[in-house]
Amino acid sequence: MPRQPRLDIPDILHHVIVRGIERRDIFVDDTDKERFVSRLSTLLSKSDTKCYAWALMSNHFHLLLMPTRVSLAETMRRLLTGYAVYFNRKYQRSGHLFQNRYKSILCEEEPYFLELVRYIHLNPLRAGMVTDLEGLDNYPWSGHAVLLGKVTMEGQETVEVLARFGSTRQSSLRGYQQFVADGVATGKRNDLTGGGLKRSQPDCLESSDIAPFDERILGSGSFVEMLTDGASGRGQKKPRFTLAELLNRVSTVTGITVDRMQRTGKERAIARAKALFCCLAVRDYGYSGTEAGKIVGIGSAGASIAVKRGRELLECAPELEDKLTSGSLVD
Repeated sequence: MPRQPRLDIPDILHHVIVRGIERRDIFVDDTDKERFVSRLSTLLSKSDTKCYAWALMSNHFHLLLMPTRVSLAETMRRLLTGYAVYFNRKYQRSGHLFQNRYKSILCEEEPYFLELVRYIHLNPLRAGMVTDLEGLDNYPWSGHAVLLGKVTMEGQETVEVLARFGSTRQSSLRGYQQFVADGVATGKRNDLTGGGLKRSQPDCLESSDIAPFDERILGSGSFVEMLTDGASGRGQKKPRFTLAELLNRVSTVTGITVDRMQRTGKERAIARAKALFCCLAVRDYGYSGTEAGKIVGIGSAGASIAVKRGRELLECAPELEDKLTSGSLVD
């Protein structure tokens, strides 16, 4: 079967996996890793690409990226080409250094964000690069040590990850470390490597009713369909309703003006309206938390919290959900 073209969509999480050709080492010593990390850091800043997790092994590496202004393909081309030139010159070799195609899996932000951060950062332990969690904490070639403050890397998004575990740095670090420790027993997570639509199908369906799964995507059936429908056009997402239309609906139902919802602040009624907006945008219309958060002035971590809060509100008030979701969003 011919390989499908990559889906390169901005403001969506991409789990990128790159291996050396014939699984050969692409990092021989720490100098090589330093060179690679330096180049990655520079490109993240120049391209406004967000990096939430990364890990270098000997013959492959993982990245959890969210491209914004520059396409993932362009950033990866510059990263891999530049490093390959350096590596071939240093070791007096020629030819390809990496497998012909890097693997890029588009991932639904909820509920996979934290699972992917943990999965990627546990790679050095699973691969035997370190022997225990203490060794992992001090392993300098992954974003785990950056989150813990052991090393620094400009361009890695640490605040947006740690904010999901606590309101202070001390509490968030404790929560994050416990979350990582809890993941050791799960071992390798094959369920985090794509094929979302296949897993999303109800068990009661006959095999003839099950839609083909897509290895390029990790997420629910609606997320897969939203991305692949958009890819048939310009490669962009095409949700049914715009965020502006959804914002107006939430404003009408809650009585909080659009202007107030887009301001910063912690007023309870405004926070409630923002939570409902983020929840509906992510849950029902396929937007990422980052996209929804931008509209109401909160970051990715805040949007993730808002989505969860919105779900709780709607579960407790089904009549509110009816008002928000019934009929056209354009009044």
